[in-house]
Amino acid sequence: MKKPYITLEEALAAREEGRRSVKFLTEANGCINGCCSGVTICSETEFNPDPGFHDDQEGFFVLEGNGFVRLDNEEFEVKAGDSFIALPGVRHTMKTVDSEKPLKVFWFHSGI
Repeated sequence: MKKPYITLEEALAAREEGRRSVKFLTEANGCINGCCSGVTICSETEFNPDPGFHDDQEGFFVLEGNGFVRLDNEEFEVKAGDSFIALPGVRHTMKTVDSEKPLKVFWFHSGI
């Protein structure tokens, strides 16, 4: 049986060098069909010019900070407590309003 949990220390130790995201629950913890979760700490004040997209849907919950999100061509402001979703194939990126106060966002992928 796979270990169905992870400690913060384990997640931070497994963080890929130079990445702004920390993965929490993944296939290593028993997640199936692409399910996984983590946190992104965004200190960039400009949108990524080449935003990512996925074959599955990705949900987000803003933990801390203020910023903006772009989903394809739609742009909107977010703050702590807000949620949004990037549907399959939708390019998505985010930025903070103040690089000294990063936008911290919990995210999760859900297989379809």
